[in-house]
Amino acid sequence: MSSIEVTRIDTPQAMADALRVRTRVFVEEQGVPVDLEVDAYDADPATHERAGVVHVIARLDREAIGTARLLLDGHGTHEPALAHIGRVAVLAEHRRRGVGAALMLALHNEARRRGFGGIAISAQLHAVPFYEGLGYLAEGPVYLEAGIEHRAMELRFGA
Repeated sequence: MSSIEVTRIDTPQAMADALRVRTRVFVEEQGVPVDLEVDAYDADPATHERAGVVHVIARLDREAIGTARLLLDGHGTHEPALAHIGRVAVLAEHRRRGVGAALMLALHNEARRRGFGGIAISAQLHAVPFYEGLGYLAEGPVYLEAGIEHRAMELRFGA
């Protein structure tokens, strides 16, 4: 039985694999315009650290099946600041198998290691129960982002 492997993206090929996953999920499946989906945080992996972002990719038998990113610019007025996780994408045929949770936990660990007090996310409304299962709490009203209903959520790390 194969297991899911989550690793940090550090090569142009791995970044291209992650962008293919995101294109399938966000652009093709959900109709998000590509110019809203891909941004400056998706540049050459050699510049990610300087750009304040960590990307991870999930693979099953070397096939890219999921990806997510951690923005390190700090959100909110909390001390310590909150990191932000976004662009969490898992291919439809691999959902509900722990891939999303594995991606999130890898980025939680990275944020903790860097001294953040927790995570802020902008969750698609349908995914709120998934994030609640990881300990996130919804805050504020539902809002539109890229034409999709979202809700702000936060997870605070324990002491």
